[in-house]
Amino acid sequence: MTDGRAVEDLVVGVLGGTGPQGRGLAVRLAAAGQRVLLGSRDAERAEEVAGEVATRAGAAAGGVEVSVRGGSNTDVAGAADLVVVAVPYAGHADTLAELATSLAGKVVVDCVVPMGWDELGAYVLDVPEGSVCQQAAVLLPDSFVVGAFHHLSAVLLEDLSRPTLDGDVMVVGDTREATDVVQALAGRLPGMRGVYAGRLRNARQVEALTINLVSVNRRYKAHAGLRVTDV
Repeated sequence: MTDGRAVEDLVVGVLGGTGPQGRGLAVRLAAAGQRVLLGSRDAERAEEVAGEVATRAGAAAGGVEVSVRGGSNTDVAGAADLVVVAVPYAGHADTLAELATSLAGKVVVDCVVPMGWDELGAYVLDVPEGSVCQQAAVLLPDSFVVGAFHHLSAVLLEDLSRPTLDGDVMVVGDTREATDVVQALAGRLPGMRGVYAGRLRNARQVEALTINLVSVNRRYKAHAGLRVTDV
């Protein structure tokens, strides 16, 4: 898994790191001092975005040199210690099926939301396995799949003029060591906490709640998050 290493010593890979959510997580983690590998289907594009992320994260960290490199999803999956999946839902299953061997034995954090749009707004798409996280667990039987980072606004993640974020990260998973690591990773984002929210079978509710936040954002022109009280 992580061989008992502290979370700050892990290399974090972000699959789909050129998209808004993946890029936002990458820049915040890099600014916090995490070593980050940014992945994409297009390795050249990943390298380009990694350079941009490194520049922005370094400036936010007060000019301190940060470690961000780009490459293909395949290369990043193999090289990273822990991997965050931030690809579009439409490509989720195909992407993970191709990477099962590279991701074996690793903590895989899935933040993908099965969201569709129509004239009434956002709605939840049905996932045959029950949730996107459960789909990941089926496709990656030798990995430790954890659900987290669903409710973080990509806009706020990328807005480094805000040094801290206000909210909590709900973490679901079936292996205590894996969820502990992801909670600790969430805590590296200034202003954030990782809060255990149950087994992986509970991921469906966590993913779907993102749709409610999207509706809040549209009504109030906001970037809503979550805060768990009395914990």
